[in-house]
Amino acid sequence: MAMELILTQDVDNLGDAGKVVSVKNGYGRNYLLPQGLAVLATGRNKAQFEHDRASIAGRVAKQLADSESIAARVNGMTFKFERRVGDDDKLFGSVTSRDLAEQLAIAGVEIDHRKIVLPEPVRALGKFEAPVKLGNKVEATLKFWVVAETTDKK
Repeated sequence: MAMELILTQDVDNLGDAGKVVSVKNGYGRNYLLPQGLAVLATGRNKAQFEHDRASIAGRVAKQLADSESIAARVNGMTFKFERRVGDDDKLFGSVTSRDLAEQLAIAGVEIDHRKIVLPEPVRALGKFEAPVKLGNKVEATLKFWVVAETTDKK
């Protein structure tokens, strides 16, 4: 059985804000409604949504502009991570999306680590890129280096 919902925000692989969608009950009841991403498509909610359409469009446009400005900042950044290495340049530890999010925060860009798409932690030396999904179909590319930690022996 399916339920009809009106999306209040853009949802990946489902639709844009304002679209009436039909989803399975569990998905709507357990995720979309509690997260505030949708409301039930009742006659009253449809009328209210039509009334609020202009303000929603303005909010979406502002979120898009914010995402694009963050993407421009992220695209211009490159980070360097120093890690201890062992034989054959194997890393002790790794570089994860949390490490990247921490470096972005230090640089003044607050991004949730879950928006940084790193399929698996980086465990090798070299230059890497990680896509950052900022929402509203805006994506940035974060570049970073993983280098061997230098030890000063005196």
